[in-house]
Amino acid sequence: MDLRLLRFFVAVYEEKNITLAAERCFVSQPSISSAIKKLEIELGTPLFERHKKGVTLTDEAHYLYPLAIRLLADINRLPSLFQARTECLPLRLGNFPDLSQTALANVLRTLKTAIPNLLLELVDHDGEYDARLTLDMFKGDDEIFMPLWDEDYVLCMLPGHPLATLERVRPEQLHQHDFIECPPCEAHQQTIGLLACDGLAVNLVAKAEHKTQVMHLVQAGLGISFLPTGVLEGSKALVTVPLEGPRMFRRIGLCYPANKTLNPALAAAVKALSQAC
Repeated sequence: MDLRLLRFFVAVYEEKNITLAAERCFVSQPSISSAIKKLEIELGTPLFERHKKGVTLTDEAHYLYPLAIRLLADINRLPSLFQARTECLPLRLGNFPDLSQTALANVLRTLKTAIPNLLLELVDHDGEYDARLTLDMFKGDDEIFMPLWDEDYVLCMLPGHPLATLERVRPEQLHQHDFIECPPCEAHQQTIGLLACDGLAVNLVAKAEHKTQVMHLVQAGLGISFLPTGVLEGSKALVTVPLEGPRMFRRIGLCYPANKTLNPALAAAVKALSQAC
């Protein structure tokens, strides 16, 4: 369908007069009349009843008018939509699992506020990405690590556990308690090593690859474990107690290539996060 027919129809509908509609559209009156007749033939229904003082709108005209307005508005918006799309800055961000949802949301909010035309795509930590939100221990030799936030490790357990009433826990108080281990975790290895130096040991009852899985095992009552505060945001069922001794924490930040030119989106993201920090 010729879109001019709809534009002429809208003009006649709003002016309720073919002569006024022709003046409004800068065409001749016969052109408007011919266009309306052609539109009526295509739709198979009369739209106006013509008389000396102008036109009377039919029910079909009332039905068509909002449809025509919406369609013409969509057509007029197409160039700006494609222009906005070409101006977007795409950024694929690898996302390490088990991060603080609050801190992660703050980072994403900072990026969107600082880069309004950012087209952000969160992908798997081990997938194809432009940069990663990850732990400092996973920084590659060819990457730069920008620290963003820290998460302290605390001992967590169910409320009825014997250690749940303490304000702080000494390492030796963990001796022989059922413990859930996360093998890649430095905090867990550090604790087990401290106990071994004194001839003490926890009773390892379960293992998990991810911190959220450890939290689920603790919630199930299998034992106690150390978890970062960011992971524990998702649990209200557990009691947390700090460990007396050296601080145990993990550092999360942005890892991005050190030896190649950054794409515009990543360059803008690095600048925004560095200023925010």
